[in-house]
Amino acid sequence: MEIGILSLSDVQTDPATGHPHDPARRTREIVSYAIAADQAGLDVFGLGEHHSPDFSVANPAIPLAAVAQATSRIRLTSAVSVLSTLDPVRLHQDFASLDHLSNGRAEIIAGRSAFLEAFTLFGIDPAHYDDVFAEKLDLLLAIRDNSEHVTWSGRHRPALDDLPVPPRPLQKKLPLWLGVGGTPTSIERAAGLGLPMALGLIVGDIRRARPLAEHYRTLGHTAGHRADALRLAVTSHFYVGATSQAARTDLYPYYREYLRPKTPGGRGWLVGPDDFHAVSGPFGALMTGSPQEVIDKILAERELLGIDRFIGQVDFGGMPAVMVNRSIELLATEVAPAIRTELGLAVPPAA
Repeated sequence: MEIGILSLSDVQTDPATGHPHDPARRTREIVSYAIAADQAGLDVFGLGEHHSPDFSVANPAIPLAAVAQATSRIRLTSAVSVLSTLDPVRLHQDFASLDHLSNGRAEIIAGRSAFLEAFTLFGIDPAHYDDVFAEKLDLLLAIRDNSEHVTWSGRHRPALDDLPVPPRPLQKKLPLWLGVGGTPTSIERAAGLGLPMALGLIVGDIRRARPLAEHYRTLGHTAGHRADALRLAVTSHFYVGATSQAARTDLYPYYREYLRPKTPGGRGWLVGPDDFHAVSGPFGALMTGSPQEVIDKILAERELLGIDRFIGQVDFGGMPAVMVNRSIELLATEVAPAIRTELGLAVPPAA
């Protein structure tokens, strides 16, 4: 089982000035978190893609390239690449180049996104949301799976007629996961194609995700895919503190700030103390608490859902770097080693 972290690069307002935090500084801090995770022996670092002033990263491949040059082991992935609004040729080229820079550590998590800004910016009609995604995924797989020349045609992009798509990655194929939020269509697509799936668990009870995991594997097996191809990752908001109470006390204002609507009627919701208590409980989707609580919760997800990878979103809501770095340290030095020992996995040495 792999354990890692991710950032979505949200940019919050500084309460002292009333102005947004500096997106350049925010991006540099995110790169530093990835380097710290690599040095501490974590397995995966993911970086999101957004096209709004509320986030600092629009193309994950660029900051990930900086991370690649300063790390040696950690796998580097988008989380997610908004495939509906991207050219699959350019996406594959970007991550093949990242694969070269990282000596074979690049991955892609492709998703549809719930944010409309990218569709407006790139001229994609949201009414064709799923059709465009399915077609572009088909092209991305054709590029990934054909090492020499690609022939492909569709309705939403010009055809390729026996064309090379350089550069080719260092790995035989770029690992490609589908990022899903729990809709049956997305789960069935991942299962039918035999692609590993990254499931975002944001709210609610993690036990409710068990039928989704079982549905994914049942459909995948029925479609003839090997069990080792049907890998499942879970991503969740994450913060680990020295004690249970300290973790919750420290995290709550940032969690609330991250999720609250920033404009009247805007996306998000207000999280009250009772809501926070429920979502941070033993089976709540929010992964927070003392190291032992987090160990128990990740192991519960392993038992309930059969997860192969856990990735915690470690920085959000304007959380200061000192909090993020301490959480990463506890994840790497206390949580991850205990989980690996419990599962009989090798413990990598810290850099």
